Formats: sequence, C-alpha cells, structure tokens
Amino acid sequence: MSGRVVFVTGGARSGKSAYAERRAAGSGTAVTYLATAQAFDEEMTARIGRHRAGRPAGWHTVEAPLDVTDALAAAPGPTVLLDCLSLWVSNLMLAEFSDEAILARADRLLAAASARPGLTVLVTNEVGFGIVPDNALARRYRDVLGWVNQRATAASHEAYLIVSGLPLTLKGPRP
Repeated sequence: MSGRVVFVTGGARSGKSAYAERRAAGSGTAVTYLATAQAFDEEMTARIGRHRAGRPAGWHTVEAPLDVTDALAAAPGPTVLLDCLSLWVSNLMLAEFSDEAILARADRLLAAASARPGLTVLVTNEVGFGIVPDNALARRYRDVLGWVNQRATAASHEAYLIVSGLPLTLKGPRP
C-alpha cells in the first residue's frame, strides 16, 4: 500500500488493537509499532508487557509517549501502527500541554502520516458514547480526544469503529 492512513476506534476491550495489528500485518511489509503507553503503576506495566509479548517478533517497537510525530518520521519500515492516540493525548495533558498545543501537535502528526508513503494505522478510544463526566479534567480529556479523533478521521482514507471485535466501516472500503 502507498500513502494510506487507516483510523481504528472503539471502546475498551472492543478489539481495536487486534484489528489494527491484523491490518498492519496484512500489509506484507515491515511494521514499526509506535507505542504511547507509559507505565505509572504495576497494572499498566503488566498490560504493556502483554501487548509487547503479543506482537510479532519481526516488528520494530518504538516507545513514543510524547514525540509521536518525530517517531513516525523516523520509522524505518513502510508500515506504521500507532497505538494509541488516546494515551498520547492523556500523556500530553499530564505534561501540561494546552488544548491548543495538543491540537497543533495532532495536526502535525496527521500531516506527517498523510505525507508518508506506506500504511499508517492510527488506534484510539471512542470516549464520547458515555455520560458526561462529573469532573472538569475528565470532560476536558473527552473533548480534546474527540477533537483529535475528528481530525484524524478527516485525514484518514479509511475509518473503522470496532464493536465486540467486529469492524464497522465509517469511511472507505468494507473490511
């Protein structure tokens, strides 16, 4: 594939990462996995370990909790899987970036993804289906991630919502 951006979203445990990994593996080319997760506690450390262990041995993993655009530009292979935008936005918020700065970084990331040859798969959580959060930080996170996700779908050639392991096509060809 040349110059394709695929957006994959869904709720927690929806199967979005597994779907994105199948799409990346199906490219038939070398895969660079851009991981945005940070281990702040033992549970997250174990979760990251399970994700690492489940990736194919030949995939190149780059930990990029904040500088995802630079990591994308430096990716050695033609296929890149970025998992995930949701944790990346959270990381930027924890690093005290303003909403405007986060959206500007998202715009740069999406421009870089659109400009690169090969396949770029973007994974994110859908956090807008639930109730309105009861605190300002959670509402801010939901809003900023929603704006980032909207921009990502606009920049993507294909977009899928994963529900109970099944991909629903939002944009582009059916899987």
